Amino acid sequence: MEFNLTKTCRNLAASFAGECQAGMRYQLIAKDALNQGYKTLSDEIKHIAKNETYHAKVFFDYIIQNNGNTKNIEITNGFPFEGDTIENGLMFAADAEAKESDLIYPEYARIAAEEGFKEISDTFLRVAEVESHHRIMFEYLYKNFKEGTLFTSDKPIEYECTNCGFRFTAKQAFSVCPLCKSSQGFVKLHLP
Repeated sequence: MEFNLTKTCRNLAASFAGECQAGMRYQLIAKDALNQGYKTLSDEIKHIAKNETYHAKVFFDYIIQNNGNTKNIEITNGFPFEGDTIENGLMFAADAEAKESDLIYPEYARIAAEEGFKEISDTFLRVAEVESHHRIMFEYLYKNFKEGTLFTSDKPIEYECTNCGFRFTAKQAFSVCPLCKSSQGFVKLHLP
């Protein structure tokens, strides 16, 4: 069977499109976070957005390797347009990552294996593992952003200003860095 007629080809194209869109959605959330003074939150979200872009490249490369340059691959998928606030963006991102890690990519891996594309199947499973970690990160960020606890802890921990390196051990990060006067949004986040 020609590669362009396989479900794996269409699944790779859909995955490419989905990862591109996720990366852009996350960049938009990161921009909002930065505009509201949450520099380190923005940086964490940008890091995940970069991961999504690399996932898209992996899927793109498989299409090129197996099908060559292709003018069009017909796909019909739904893509979310959610995240009008930082809080909602984080919540919807966690949900989207869960769907990818628990449902979509394991199913695409199964189909690729059935169609004889073991390497592609293995890649879908590896991406699913990363998306599972992204879900954990977004759930953590959402919960703590919503509750206003991004910069607090039940026990004393070391907080660090990402601008000047000032370190401080307490249950709550400083509101303004005593050394460089940066806002709390520049405090390094403690992530799972």
